[in-house]
Amino acid sequence: MNQPLERDALRAIQDIIAREKGTPLDREGVRELQAVLARLSEGGAPPERCYSDREATILFADLRGFSAISAHYPVEVVLGELNRCFGVMADLVKRHYGTVDKFMGDSIMALFHGDPGVPRDHARRAVLCAVEMQLAMQGLREGQRAGRLPELYLGIGISTGSVMAGLIGSDAYHAYTVIGEEVNLAARIEALSLRGQVLMSEATYAHVKEFAHVGEPMEVYVKGRVERMRVREVLGIPPLGKVVPRQDARKSPRVAVSIPLEYWLLDGKTVGTHAGQGTVRDISYGGLLAELDTGLAQYAELKLAFDLPCLGARARDVYARAVSVREQQGRLLVGMEFTSLSAEVEEQIRLAVQMLLQEERRSP
Repeated sequence: MNQPLERDALRAIQDIIAREKGTPLDREGVRELQAVLARLSEGGAPPERCYSDREATILFADLRGFSAISAHYPVEVVLGELNRCFGVMADLVKRHYGTVDKFMGDSIMALFHGDPGVPRDHARRAVLCAVEMQLAMQGLREGQRAGRLPELYLGIGISTGSVMAGLIGSDAYHAYTVIGEEVNLAARIEALSLRGQVLMSEATYAHVKEFAHVGEPMEVYVKGRVERMRVREVLGIPPLGKVVPRQDARKSPRVAVSIPLEYWLLDGKTVGTHAGQGTVRDISYGGLLAELDTGLAQYAELKLAFDLPCLGARARDVYARAVSVREQQGRLLVGMEFTSLSAEVEEQIRLAVQMLLQEERRSP
């Protein structure tokens, strides 16, 4: 195989990959392919497995609100909306020279590989891509409102570091896979993001701190790490005049649970003696949704007690206000907002929510 034939073969293979996968090979992939073709042209055999260990930035994005569509609309509407959203997201990944690694239900994982010649470039491309994803979702929501569909939002998590990549499997089935701590970390950061929010690790921030406008660091619990770690919210890209749209309604992530609840009604500052029973159906940093056994007036004041099983702890003396009361399929559901609780219990609830969120959305 001479050099012109090798070059033509390389171009043909790249075209096939781009057509089938929707994105071309990155620069590192092109170099690996060139090495394989060169070895073949010299009469050698290709390596059985090609592995690599390199720096990359990983982006996870998850559609929030998708369950409201999938549970109540026909399949053509559900898949049509999913295709519309992810089609736009995949195009943005390609535009910023990233690679869509996989789609997982209503989530997408993308990789932005590093180049030794431009060490910070991959992180900047990933963060810019995330900001443009949030801007694109704002436009998609206009179409959802026009079609009277529930509005969808993205939660995005980004991390930067060393990843291992290669073909994993057997002759019966194998796939190109990217693994490593940073992949898991990006997935866990995404689980903590609110709708319309972009969160990134400190490692990513180190690459983009002169490029992106970010919020103050936040201490969060990340599964698998003993100590808390810092994440930062991406607010915009000032050099390019891009700002992440703010979502006024977002306050805290919520996670579905099923936890027994005890509550006591307050009369002024006096706590009632009779304990009512219920079940916590979801919980956030600042409140919960409970299914109760008896009726309750809106704006009623209560004292609550409930277990936090993942911590082996019990939240006591949590004071709350009933901000919504509704009946749904024969169940009485009460939305409660915490009004007073100790700093220790507040921290326990925050930690429990973060742990449960990461358990709910496991990394691939």
